Amino acid sequence: MNLRLSQERGHADHGWLNSYHTFSFAGYYDPRFHGFRSLRVINEDRVEPGQGFGRHPHDNMEILSYVLEGKLEHKDSMGTGSVIQPGDVQVMSAGTGITHSEFNPSEKEKVHFLQIWMFPDKPGLTPRYDQKHFSDEDKKDKLLLIGSKQGRDGSVVIHQDIELYASLLGAGKKLGYEPRKNSGFWLQMVEGELDVNGKKLKAGDAAYGEDEKALDLKAGKDAHFLLFDIGPNGRKG
Repeated sequence: MNLRLSQERGHADHGWLNSYHTFSFAGYYDPRFHGFRSLRVINEDRVEPGQGFGRHPHDNMEILSYVLEGKLEHKDSMGTGSVIQPGDVQVMSAGTGITHSEFNPSEKEKVHFLQIWMFPDKPGLTPRYDQKHFSDEDKKDKLLLIGSKQGRDGSVVIHQDIELYASLLGAGKKLGYEPRKNSGFWLQMVEGELDVNGKKLKAGDAAYGEDEKALDLKAGKDAHFLLFDIGPNGRKG
């Protein structure tokens, strides 16, 4: 098991946008962290009030937004318009090509969110949009499936061999997880403190590995994290 520490991530402060890059992105490049299996981008973004990303194109990428604080307004060329709030999971299959914009509609509050990109299992998919809400209670002291290839158990559909879990694990609480056979895992910390197989993680840190047989998770402080189980068919970027 390996660690990707918060302070080692790439960083870009554009004034209106303060962004930390887990993997190589835009002007930040690290050949050691250009992605992990089908994971390509995990950006932790904070956008100032009334600011945002103007309309821009994407293709052949699964794009997921996970809002932590504030609100994020989304518009796209499919005619979709929505406001994403904490607890919402938005997924967009860019497929053959879409354009979209993302703005902070608030005049006072920043929006803080994770932007996650994953390579799809095949190119040329029909563009698609989905958004679902998962409450804090749903995630409390458990691993809640929020994304999967088949949309299992009410999760959003991700066109890739990925099972994505979210958890809000209370201080002192424990969870165990057995990754699927021949899979890789990436655990991304959002808030709090978590012990993963004896290694301590804090906000912004990540733990990752290949063919790990079991994960023993224990929260120091209340811990909010995402866990990606990327199966054997989850192609590397």
